[in-house]
Amino acid sequence: MDKRKVIEAYRRGFLTLQECAQILGVEKTQIIDILDHAATEMQRSQHEDHRHATGNL
Repeated sequence: MDKRKVIEAYRRGFLTLQECAQILGVEKTQIIDILDHAATEMQRSQHEDHRHATGNL
């Protein structure tokens, strides 16, 4: 299963943190780091999209 879909299911409330960690095959503490990293990447991507849309590079 695609890790991004599992994380998205957790964020939407379809999975608990423990279930998310089990599906991804990581410890519960590791999933917190993964989620933090994913959030950082999402923010960076949105920022870059905004810069390209406004013409500011």
